[in-house]
Amino acid sequence: MNLEAGPLGKYGLNGVVSGIGLFQNNAMAGNNPQEGAFSNAMIFFQKPEGRFQFYVQVGAYDIVSLGSPFISNSTTNSDLWGPVPTAFGRITLSKNTNIIFGILPTLMGAESTFSFQNMNIERGLLWNQENAITHGVQLNQTLGKFTLAFGYNDAFYSNRYSGLSGSLTYTNGPHSLSFQGMGYLGTTNWQSLKTPIQNNSTMYVGIYTYTKGPWVIQPYFQYSYVPANAAQGFTTGASTWGGAILASRVLKKGFSLTGRWEYIGQNGTKGTNTANLMYGPGSTAWSLTATPTYQYKKFFTRTDISFVGAGNVTPGDGFGTLGLKTSQTRGVVELGFLF
Repeated sequence: MNLEAGPLGKYGLNGVVSGIGLFQNNAMAGNNPQEGAFSNAMIFFQKPEGRFQFYVQVGAYDIVSLGSPFISNSTTNSDLWGPVPTAFGRITLSKNTNIIFGILPTLMGAESTFSFQNMNIERGLLWNQENAITHGVQLNQTLGKFTLAFGYNDAFYSNRYSGLSGSLTYTNGPHSLSFQGMGYLGTTNWQSLKTPIQNNSTMYVGIYTYTKGPWVIQPYFQYSYVPANAAQGFTTGASTWGGAILASRVLKKGFSLTGRWEYIGQNGTKGTNTANLMYGPGSTAWSLTATPTYQYKKFFTRTDISFVGAGNVTPGDGFGTLGLKTSQTRGVVELGFLF
């Protein structure tokens, strides 16, 4: 919806409403075999033109990620980023340069935070290691086929400003190559659902994207390192390394099919006082996800069919009520509309 405000400029109002039903085996402690939630119930209000622009995203949401416990809408709104998960202003300095500031989406990774932004309903195993939303300021610059972004922020929404992040992307026709990195100038002991022990991590990501006709193919590699932090209960740091391939194919008459394969592992030895970034020190995991989708004008429905298998799991850190299981299968159905 376009809103005319005379000398105050043009504004846009749109949104998305969608709900999910989730079915799983080996549900983690506090979860049920069947769960449901609003995946998105949000309005977007923005001023997309002029020297000063802004974007505000308001509403309820649910973040479903592979290999992690399901959390309710009330938990996401109270313990994650609240009812305004994204809100930022943009100052346009020139045609190719702008600065944004406020509550910003991360620069890291190939997957975005909210389900309507992604090929699949659930976020992936690699996404679980990345930050999602930050407070901060970011400079964006375009130079021909190169796009550069550099940000100063609070990393994992910690309200402690010592995080740096950046990305450099080269685009040539259907090919795109992006390098991303983040790190911390200091160390913080703050920890919560939205600010996990990964808050102090260093991370590097390389992403290749091929987009042509009905196809999108996107392989990427990711490495992260979390230093020792005795105040948080671990005296040995840990690193993760992993890779993924995402692919999407638009079919006829509103149908499309997407898929994702992933592998990730962390170093360390079971039983040691090493940072637990996955399913215990030295654990590994892999996943497969398929997402058939149908969209008719503003209405859409899609289904995730996913499997996660874990190896070298520390008892208590795996799947199931007692954390002893090494795999989980899920089916997720999402139905909604855009406006």
